[in-house]
Amino acid sequence: MKPILILSALCICLASPARATAAGKPNVLLIICDDLNTDIEGFGSQPQARTPNIARFEESGLSFLQAHCTAPICAPSRSSFLTGLYPHTSRNYGFDKWFENEVLKNSRTVMDYFRMNGYYTLGTGKVMHHEDHKEWDEFGNDSDYGPFAFCGTNNVAHPDVPSPLRDDFGAIDGSFGPLVKLEGRVFKDGKTYSWRTGNWKGMHAMRVESGDDRDPTADEINRDWAVEKLKGFARKAGDKPFFMGVGFLRPHTPMIVPERLFNMYPLASLQLPVIKPDDIKDTYLLTVGATAQGDLDRGAKIYQDLVASYGNREEALKRWIQAYLACVTSDDEHVGQILDVIDNSPLKDNTIIVLTGDHGFQLGQKDYVYKNSLWEESTRVPLIIRVPGVTKGGRTSYPVSLVDLYPTLADLCGLTGDTRKNNKGRPLDGFSLKPFILDPKTETWDGPDSALTALFRWQQTYIPSEQSYTLRSKDWRYIRYSNGKEELYNHLDDPYEWTNLAGNPQQVATLESFRAKLDARLPKDGPPKADEKRSNEAWKDKYFGLHPDADANKDGELSWQEYQIHKKALDAKKEKK
Repeated sequence: MKPILILSALCICLASPARATAAGKPNVLLIICDDLNTDIEGFGSQPQARTPNIARFEESGLSFLQAHCTAPICAPSRSSFLTGLYPHTSRNYGFDKWFENEVLKNSRTVMDYFRMNGYYTLGTGKVMHHEDHKEWDEFGNDSDYGPFAFCGTNNVAHPDVPSPLRDDFGAIDGSFGPLVKLEGRVFKDGKTYSWRTGNWKGMHAMRVESGDDRDPTADEINRDWAVEKLKGFARKAGDKPFFMGVGFLRPHTPMIVPERLFNMYPLASLQLPVIKPDDIKDTYLLTVGATAQGDLDRGAKIYQDLVASYGNREEALKRWIQAYLACVTSDDEHVGQILDVIDNSPLKDNTIIVLTGDHGFQLGQKDYVYKNSLWEESTRVPLIIRVPGVTKGGRTSYPVSLVDLYPTLADLCGLTGDTRKNNKGRPLDGFSLKPFILDPKTETWDGPDSALTALFRWQQTYIPSEQSYTLRSKDWRYIRYSNGKEELYNHLDDPYEWTNLAGNPQQVATLESFRAKLDARLPKDGPPKADEKRSNEAWKDKYFGLHPDADANKDGELSWQEYQIHKKALDAKKEKK
């Protein structure tokens, strides 16, 4: 896509001058919920989800029912859609800091581009995975993944979570449960626990006496910050329009929210997702996700540990899903309070609102509990856009990508100028979704007919042609893994992706067509430099160098199981000290 030089200001959506800000442009509010899949009302995945505020928002917005992330894990997804560039454009597929990437640091983030166009930019919470405050005029609070259960020396899993999940995955991915008072309770392990919260900059105690008498969670703090800022804008419009980003951590693990939210989803009546037994058998994610030593992919391992922790699959998944839905409803309440401020003030007529997630999350489908897969539950995200005076509760099932969000907002707000800082940057990859906003039934736009998602695997050097990808068209999903193995699903007949048709002779033409489409969308890359080390286990290699005794079988390689056993023993020694 060429550098943006869009002249179509918001006259398309703000019919009267009274609806525009003092600067003649609309405000923008972007809300991102971490790990939020389509288990919300209106998107059809989980019929028991209770999200009345999001449902209310859908009545005045446009819902993209087939929106997909560009990478199904936090850091690369956010660095992609907030810069408008695919991972294969920047080669930022993983958890490297985006602002150290040669392409991304020379391209403007969406917030920086709005600031360049005269907007006041402010944000709070988890917007980027690696936040850089220089991208904003004002920033509220850094990411805080708490609450964390605290045993006196370390953050640990919620004390109600049994082993092996709590031991293998710890304070974040192994932790879920209600936020209740821990002091004074007697636990099976004989330990005492309390709550704390914070981030790498520092931790602090969190007081929890009851559901009503406690310190606020990080998401509540960010909600209140956004509410107060919006009330200020509503009382007195500034001389600049604003671009506000609000990032909520839930339903990302640790899935810990007030107990009343858990009570909304009684285990006895909770429905599991539709899951086919042994559905994993004709898939190939584990052929690239597992290591040579036989260690499982993270999502497969969490699933295995979860089931082992509770003794049977049904109870295990119900407990996880209960926590997940409780967190989703928590997000819904936060969104509702923010919407109330806007909808009961002049901001309603001049503020574009976007609600989305950074990627999906699987809840047991294909024996997998995590993100970072190329299947529907992991790539699909909710995307709702409300444009005052234009959107009226429409829906579209055309496949689109989060990478399209940046050019869409720039188009709707009539922004001009190059999105690159210099020639080392890249022009936007996405396409404006304005045609759908004007006519949800249209199937005519400048963008591709399928959404592209890349899979993250630990590597130091990313060669685009050697990564794993999926294309999701209106009726099909095609997956090609880095080892050449393929999956093909016909969503018209197989909406749950139960039957891999890649080996079906009748689908040769379809398979070849998708292969060609994928190849056409990826850059032609040359071989890596001879001196570049390409290891997807670099940090584990570093640990091996510091602790060679971790190699229990003395075969010269450190397996994930050996690493976990050694790291657990090392942490136990530190705890005793």
